[in-house]
Amino acid sequence: MNIIARTALALACLLPATLLAAPDAVTDRPLALAGPRPSTATVQAWQARKFGLFIHFGLYSELGGVWDGKRITQGYSEQIQSFAPVPIDQYEALAKRFDPEKFDPDAIVALAKAAGMKFIVITAKHHDGFAMFHTAQDKYDIVDATPYKRDVVKELADACARAHMPFGVYYSTIDWHWMHGQYLPDNDNPITPAQADFNVAQIRELMSHYGPISEVWFDMGKPTPAQSARFARTVHELQPQTMVSGRVWNHQGDFSVMGDNSEPGEGMEKPWQSPASMFPETWGYRSWQVRDDLPGKVRENIARLVRVVSAGGNYILNIGPEGDGSVVPYEADVLRGIGAWLKPRGEAIYGTHASPFEKLDFGYATLGASTLYLFVEKPPADGVLHLPGVVETRFGRGHVLGDAQASVGSVMIDASGASVKVDGLAHAGYMPVVAIPLDGALHVRPDAVAPDANGRVNLAVAQAEHFLNYNGYGYDDPSTLYKLRWHAQAGAGDYALTVQYHDAQASAKLDVWVDGHPHTLVLPAGKGTASLRVSRDLRAFPYAMQVELTPVAPFHKGDRLPATVESVQLAPLANPSVPSQGG
Repeated sequence: MNIIARTALALACLLPATLLAAPDAVTDRPLALAGPRPSTATVQAWQARKFGLFIHFGLYSELGGVWDGKRITQGYSEQIQSFAPVPIDQYEALAKRFDPEKFDPDAIVALAKAAGMKFIVITAKHHDGFAMFHTAQDKYDIVDATPYKRDVVKELADACARAHMPFGVYYSTIDWHWMHGQYLPDNDNPITPAQADFNVAQIRELMSHYGPISEVWFDMGKPTPAQSARFARTVHELQPQTMVSGRVWNHQGDFSVMGDNSEPGEGMEKPWQSPASMFPETWGYRSWQVRDDLPGKVRENIARLVRVVSAGGNYILNIGPEGDGSVVPYEADVLRGIGAWLKPRGEAIYGTHASPFEKLDFGYATLGASTLYLFVEKPPADGVLHLPGVVETRFGRGHVLGDAQASVGSVMIDASGASVKVDGLAHAGYMPVVAIPLDGALHVRPDAVAPDANGRVNLAVAQAEHFLNYNGYGYDDPSTLYKLRWHAQAGAGDYALTVQYHDAQASAKLDVWVDGHPHTLVLPAGKGTASLRVSRDLRAFPYAMQVELTPVAPFHKGDRLPATVESVQLAPLANPSVPSQGG
């Protein structure tokens, strides 16, 4: 998980107020694209939930990964129509026998609550085009085409409402049925204008007849920027506070989505979510899936939850009910196992911010309003947990959540940071959590690049935190770089800052942020160097100089650095002769 930890939220205690300004202020973070968007309060509430249930359930569940007596090993089982392949008329005929009479929405909501989950998202329509809700756009839905004749999405939405559980829907913008199987079996299919109209009509139905929708989890396809904006706008016009997933593409989402079963390896400043399946081979039900080592699977998902939350994200874990609507017992047991772990430790997960530490040798951390939480994945032999870089912080006496026998000593601070001795973790179960109260703010000195013998600080790109734009033009569009951040050991005074770069277009500009103050730097076309004079602001960043390169502010989701940066150098100036550009 690399250098995720120093995200903006986790460093809130170190940042000047100007960097935590309103979204329309000049900022070093990307702004949302134009259009109605959820409020700040909605975004914060969404981020606070941390852990949710994904449900892949549809016509494909009836097949369980088997077609014509053969196990289909290629692709996910919910995409069996494409990968088997199944002739479209024979796939459509499955609806005549699809009767999920064991689907129990109240029991599913109760299971999610027992797992410690705070929201639920179900597949309203997957790539096969079969709607699990009653749509007026065609008859290919669970009410009109099956003997079940009940609206699964509606029943689950109502169950969530009764239990005060935020409810969301997954919606695939590609549709193999609507296009009569003309789509290629990949993730980058264009959306025709006619199908975009069809999608919008169904999105309107979902946003109009199923109560409050917490999020719409768009997926697949390669829509145009205008189509992505239209899909997001359709959601927000009907329900302004619904969060739209980044897989609406073209940076129109309200939160970024990682790849399937993936976690980011770099800094994340925008709201984000990591989607995970119980088994990486499939999301929809697979009858022949090997399901063993239940304790190991529980531990695997606890660890993934902790990694994601400690990096500042939300974790959504999937189950794939069987064709009769029943939850696979193994998957239910995994959820209950996670819930049993969470019950005494939930305060370390829900509503917390990302770890303020780049790396901890024993595990992970989250930061609450007035408590530091330490997740001990690898208990040290001497029982001492080291917290590098901690300075000028007052701690209270800690304790191990859910374990009255373990003991936590006083936190000691020296030149290398803080340390605390914990005894009795061997009996505290998997991934014990140490909670340490804070008396005031937590201050962490970031790892900083030291000057050379001549007093210059050479900042290599490999040493920087990289911040990326996710969810661009389609599923296979690579992420792009919008920010580099370094910390440098630099005292008070003025410095010549030189950026070495290549691949700059004509009239390229970028912003150089030094201790939170932006300076616009012009880059001559091609490759070369560009310099400006900057000043250290010890009041804003007392522990190390912070240097960032971004597009010229204000910039938006999808904007990228206008050149390939090779390095940055800081040289102290006794008699400044380097001009200051911009701010």
